Amino acid sequence: MESPAVTFTLAYLVFAVCFVFPPDEVRSAGLTVQSLLAAWLGSEDAAFVQYHLRRSTSTLLAHSLLPLGYYLAVTSALAYYWSRKGWNNHPLARTLAVHALPQSGWREVASSINTEFRRIDKFATGAPGARVIVTDTWVIKVTTYCLHVAQQQDIHLTVTDSRQHELTPDSNMPVQFLTIRVASINPYVKAFDIRLNSTEYGELREKLRAPIINAANVVIHQSLSDLFLETFTSLVEINQTYSVPSTQELEPCIGCMQTIANIKLVKNCQEPNEGECQQCYCRPMWCLTCMGKWFASRQDQQHPETWLSSQVPCPTCRAKFCILDVCIIR
Repeated sequence: MESPAVTFTLAYLVFAVCFVFPPDEVRSAGLTVQSLLAAWLGSEDAAFVQYHLRRSTSTLLAHSLLPLGYYLAVTSALAYYWSRKGWNNHPLARTLAVHALPQSGWREVASSINTEFRRIDKFATGAPGARVIVTDTWVIKVTTYCLHVAQQQDIHLTVTDSRQHELTPDSNMPVQFLTIRVASINPYVKAFDIRLNSTEYGELREKLRAPIINAANVVIHQSLSDLFLETFTSLVEINQTYSVPSTQELEPCIGCMQTIANIKLVKNCQEPNEGECQQCYCRPMWCLTCMGKWFASRQDQQHPETWLSSQVPCPTCRAKFCILDVCIIR
């Protein structure tokens, strides 16, 4: 395909030069803007200025379409070439052919993918230009112009990157996106990356046969509560701290019994509305993680944008508090 492409490019270049700077032979053949649009341009003798208004405008427009004409002609020729021999020349057909058994071809591979894609138990996610599909046998990435395909039995998967959008009061949903590298032991299959929301990570793992290696040591948040807990902790850490009397001995958290209680609820938000935040008189009995989990469990799961600004009852005395009232013990 390289030689025809070069030949066509040279031929189109000659055509474009002759169209913009027509020699006498081209003019005599009537292949100029003035000749092709003579009926619309009218007579130069009848209205000289109006004629050249139309002529200069149409010439500029025609010349500006030359690059578009080249790309349309090239892509049309490429599309025709791909469709020849029952689409055997298409890059996707060649991609599928490397997965075919010795006595079969790409159509058998396509039939397998078609059959598995129709099943309702497939994993599918992503936007139309970057879809990820995992079936019993195949891992597929759909992009705008191509399809990446790998067999599950041949692949190694590695988490290479994580990008997170922090939960804020004006956001609708906190999001952590994971980038997973799909590499095949088949030398003819190029490695490719898939990207998905961390909340879908568990469902993806259930559909995969191969384990996923976390090479980047990414902390993967697989639920909304996980993401909120991280934000809850970061906000509490900037609150004012609480000093316990030297005679008071801290006990293990009654939530997990693994960590010493390290937070105290102190009314700091100065909420003026009666019935909202209240002073809690309980002694320190909870760790920051368990209190964050308690706070998240009391929220409306359908409206995460309200979580940071809401109040919840103390798990012990039921006094209402907000995030501003959670103080780390010094």
